[in-house]
Amino acid sequence: MENDTAMDVESEQEYDIDKIRLLPGSAEDGTASSFQIVEFCGYSIPHPSENKLNVRIQTYGNITALEALHQGMDNLSELCGHVEEAFTEKVEAGRYASEEP
Repeated sequence: MENDTAMDVESEQEYDIDKIRLLPGSAEDGTASSFQIVEFCGYSIPHPSENKLNVRIQTYGNITALEALHQGMDNLSELCGHVEEAFTEKVEAGRYASEEP
């Protein structure tokens, strides 16, 4: 019988945080953490002066954490593309309110 507490840990990978752009707020809510196959998704930045980002993705086993991360980033990219298209459409159509400072 398998040990239920045993975890299949993938190799740890480091990424250059200077090349990662984080969106303010909860952008990850629309990505990996919203999948039915992802049990937990979170991140932390250990210290502001260090270029490190810790990401924790725990799945139910149907998909690896790395696959969930890639799928979540693809979904986030699609979401950003949709927001950009909608914004550009409104600006080009002149359908927005503006205030003079």
